Amino acid sequence: MSLFRSVRSVAGASGDGAVDWTAVGDAAKAATSPGSVEMDPDERAAYGTDVRDARNRVRAVGEIGFDLPETVEIQHRHHWIDANVATFRRVMEPLEDATGVFPGVARKVNTGTMSVSLAFLARNVLGQYDPLLLADGDDHALYFVRPNIQRVAEGLDVEYERFRRWIAFHEVTHAAEFGAAPWLSEHLEAQVEQGIDALSAGTVDREAFRELNATMTVVEGYAELLMDEAFDGEYADLRAKLEARRTGGSPLSKLMRRVLGLGMKRQQYELGKEFFEAVAAERGVAGAGRVWDGPETLPTEDELEDPDAWLARVDG
Repeated sequence: MSLFRSVRSVAGASGDGAVDWTAVGDAAKAATSPGSVEMDPDERAAYGTDVRDARNRVRAVGEIGFDLPETVEIQHRHHWIDANVATFRRVMEPLEDATGVFPGVARKVNTGTMSVSLAFLARNVLGQYDPLLLADGDDHALYFVRPNIQRVAEGLDVEYERFRRWIAFHEVTHAAEFGAAPWLSEHLEAQVEQGIDALSAGTVDREAFRELNATMTVVEGYAELLMDEAFDGEYADLRAKLEARRTGGSPLSKLMRRVLGLGMKRQQYELGKEFFEAVAAERGVAGAGRVWDGPETLPTEDELEDPDAWLARVDG
């Protein structure tokens, strides 16, 4: 890890775009120790077992058909940075092509901001289901950032194997959602593009971002419901310890979480979980899966706070 090399990469940012993505990756990796993905055969096999067990359990409790992504990777932090630089670059490309979207903002500032953000996330992300939005083709991917899983398990004083398995189950629930709803990636892409198009034109499409937030709340909430039903054992202790970790930390960590919207993601978990608990109490877990029948059955932002209204609409 070299902070000097990180700063030098940002200072040398070049090109025609608003962000020098090569410099973003170089700077983020220079500021972040990669960690290790060296494993004995038993540990490597255990990751595969966790993922397959999660797939089978989620299929059974959710009564949904899906399979795992072709790409399932055990990564270190630099691998994760490379994958997500590609994602951010793809999603933000329309903004970079627009004239005057970043008036008076220097390329170096944009590059530095993205570098700091990705470096922070790379040190904290445990697992990621990536639908590869706006990519060519229908590829999806599942990542596990092993150095972070090890470090956090040790910091929380929980058994590494159990914690790793819990992360696997959570990420596989997201694979289940996109597998059960083949239209979901395209729907999210349309919402993202609508918001970006507005930003490119110098405006903010608040309705598009409201709809995107509602969709992501459904994604997070349904995953929580499946986790509660599928995971083989009680995990309230893991949730409580991880939540304490999220709300704790240094002032800088708290600031970064606020800037990156991680508090909003927590709210999505909580609101979505409450919605699906109410729906499952009335219709069962399989009945809650009706949200994936099509874009028209997704709950609106108002319905997320009034599950009975959603039930009345889809039943009618």
